[in-house]
Amino acid sequence: MTFFRKDDELHRIAEDILQATWQQFPHLAQNQIALTWIVYDTPISNTGGALSAETFWQHPVRGYHYRGVERIYPASVVKLFYMVAVHEWLEKGMLAPSTELDRALRDAIVDSSNDATSLVVDILSGTTSGPDLQAGPFQTWQFQRNIVNRYFQSLQWPELETINVNQKTWNEGYYGRERAFVGEMMENRNMLTTNAVARLVHAIVGGIAVSSVRSQEMMKLMQRSLDRAELDANPENQVRGFLGEGLPENARLWSKAGLMSQVRHDAAYIEMDDRLPYVLVVFTEGKAHSQSEELLPFISRQFGEKQIPL
Repeated sequence: MTFFRKDDELHRIAEDILQATWQQFPHLAQNQIALTWIVYDTPISNTGGALSAETFWQHPVRGYHYRGVERIYPASVVKLFYMVAVHEWLEKGMLAPSTELDRALRDAIVDSSNDATSLVVDILSGTTSGPDLQAGPFQTWQFQRNIVNRYFQSLQWPELETINVNQKTWNEGYYGRERAFVGEMMENRNMLTTNAVARLVHAIVGGIAVSSVRSQEMMKLMQRSLDRAELDANPENQVRGFLGEGLPENARLWSKAGLMSQVRHDAAYIEMDDRLPYVLVVFTEGKAHSQSEELLPFISRQFGEKQIPL
């Protein structure tokens, strides 16, 4: 069961887009892509926090997913979950506000900094990286590092039952206690599904992630400019090579991308003047596809062109 209801029209559109994608990228295997797409009908289902969370979830949106329940390494998309956790901790008084935490969270989401994310995870969990630990202290350390997992499991969303969000993101890899924690076969690495990510983005967009005010603060961090001059000035943006590049310049985009040697992902909320707003989450796997800067823009362009008019 998902937070969205299946819809024949969306199913037909998305299936056509997938077929066009495999035709355009014949080396993309059917098990190398997963996506979730939800559409906000008029009157707009996105209430911006006008409804309580309980009431909000009683109004499912239309949606579609392809392999949306498959667990996939999320790369930097996981930072969305750490962002929500930070705001939950702040709201509950579990953390004291600080300029340094604000700076780290901003850099983790806006610039996708792994160094900043490392500090965010340390602050959330009360742990630090370092040398190997003896068995007793290491057991305590692992329990602390799983605090973000416990928070998301407490929400009791079916989409979150299989996820894992307890690892830092790295430029070059795990060392010391981090290497022991991720497991010999990397079995404890972060794992997400496109359905789980789509539900989290839906909650943020809907204004019920932690609170309406905090959801708006999260949206500010996720907002991306599509202005070509700004993108040229910042080559390390999260638009080019991702879903944002497939959009017209007058579109409005809120997103978080993920990229490493084996995956290229993006999770986006998109508004256009003549189309219904929508959330689109796309995960792609495989070294050739992670290096492709054409795949995600192609998919995004198809959804933008075939999206339902207002």
